[in-house]
Amino acid sequence: MNAYDEIYQQYAREVYLYLLKLSGNPALAEDLMQNTFLKAVEKQDTFQGKSKISTWLCAIAKNEYLNEWKRKENQNLPLDVAKEYIGQSFENKMVDKEFSKKIHKILHGMKEPYKEVFTLRVFGELSFREIGELFDRTDLWARVTYRRAKEKIVDEMKEER
Repeated sequence: MNAYDEIYQQYAREVYLYLLKLSGNPALAEDLMQNTFLKAVEKQDTFQGKSKISTWLCAIAKNEYLNEWKRKENQNLPLDVAKEYIGQSFENKMVDKEFSKKIHKILHGMKEPYKEVFTLRVFGELSFREIGELFDRTDLWARVTYRRAKEKIVDEMKEER
C-alpha cells in the first residue's frame, strides 16, 4: 500500500463526514471527497507538517465545497454556511460579493504577516493555535495579528467611502 492509499484509508471517512455536514448531500460529499484527495496529491508538496493532516485535508475539502458553490450556483454562500465558515459579524459581510471583492483588493496590498494570518483564519478556517504554530508563535500572537489585520481592512473600507 502506498502513502496515498494509507492517508485515504485513514482520513476518507472523516473528510466525507465533514463534507456531508457542510453540504447535506451524500452524493456531493462523496464527489467533493474524491476531489479533495486528488487536490491533496497535487498539492502534497505544500503540506509542511505544521498542522495535522486531517486539518489540512479539511481545509482543502472546505475550499472544494466553496468552489462547488461558486461554480454551481454562481451566487453567494447560504447564510448558515457563511456563519459557520467565518463566524463573526465582520466576516459575515464577506458573503456579499462586492464587499468580498473589496476585501480581496485590500488584502492584495496588505503587508505580511497580516495578509496571511487574516487569510488563514477567514478562508483557511484555521484556529489561532494552528496559525500560531505555522508561524512558530503563540495563539495570542495570531489573535493580535488577526485583530490588527481586521482593523486595517475596516480602516481602508472607511477611507473608500
